[in-house]
Amino acid sequence: MIFSKAQTPLSKVESYSRRVDHVLDSCIQKNFNGAVLIAKHGKIEYLRYTGIANRHYDIKFSEKTRFKIFSVTKTFTAVLIMQLYEQGKINLDSTIAAYYPAYQGEAAKKATIRNLLTYSSGRDTKDMRDILEAYSNDIWSVDEFIQKFCSGKLIDIPGTKFNYSNGDYIILGKIIENIYKKPYEEVLREKILKPLHMEHTDYLHHNDIIAGIDEGYANDGPDTTKLHMPTNHYIDNHFSAGAMYSTPEDLLIFDQAIFNHKILKKETVDLMLTPYENLGSVAIGFWVYPKKFGKVNTLFAERQGAGYGHNANWVHLIDKGLTFILLSNTNTVELNKMQLSVISAYLGE
Repeated sequence: MIFSKAQTPLSKVESYSRRVDHVLDSCIQKNFNGAVLIAKHGKIEYLRYTGIANRHYDIKFSEKTRFKIFSVTKTFTAVLIMQLYEQGKINLDSTIAAYYPAYQGEAAKKATIRNLLTYSSGRDTKDMRDILEAYSNDIWSVDEFIQKFCSGKLIDIPGTKFNYSNGDYIILGKIIENIYKKPYEEVLREKILKPLHMEHTDYLHHNDIIAGIDEGYANDGPDTTKLHMPTNHYIDNHFSAGAMYSTPEDLLIFDQAIFNHKILKKETVDLMLTPYENLGSVAIGFWVYPKKFGKVNTLFAERQGAGYGHNANWVHLIDKGLTFILLSNTNTVELNKMQLSVISAYLGE
């Protein structure tokens, strides 16, 4: 059969690109600003930047933009811990006190490294309850932060209950510093960023001048066109739980390094990706669970990050070699829902 130009069937790539474009266009109408990346076996199949990265100077998003990724930082911290595990320098079932003798919380000799990695240390999570004091009013040293916000009593038996917090991963960051005897950010660069040539990713201090860094914007009501800029915030206090910035392309490099066993052995990655069903399918550095899109069954590994208008959403379909990375600097669109729409569009379901 011969087709005219107007009748030529769309290629598979053109077809899903149009479907994803349609989803993204609908989100743009709700004031989505950011980037969407889709890759198959590490090869980028879709990448689109849209909207404004800096509203003071009307700078649009582009490949030059650096996105604050907040809690996606925790996966980097998890990888650093698992590297130590591979080296025999950490036992996941040893307690906090084994690697952090100065820690004064009740969890010191009761909660394990595994508990910290899976948000099940049982600590009173003051770091999440007193958010303004912890992150917005003062800059704390890591030791001060842990003493003030992460060293309280146990409210649950360690390992029995999921209770999300930054504090568990901030304690892990301090343990990394204790073992390497150098700052977390130096270890991060030496063990992950430099070996993987992630040249547009780094640790962030509140007073750093970073070319192309995005600003975060929030809206307080249903009108997604009315935005304001949260300003009273010290990203330093998020430390090993949320103080990084990156790009979609660099996060894809990290994604491929994990799932292709470039920075951890396969057995270690398998251990990381084993979900704890009693803790809500949390794994180490990810949540891992089966997901269905129409007739398509798949296995999700996902990680989110959010703070002060910034949002990051990273999904790897383990059984399909597909990676989806969504980054935004506005909270006008819920990325968890947008993620599902983008994946459905790509899969044609």
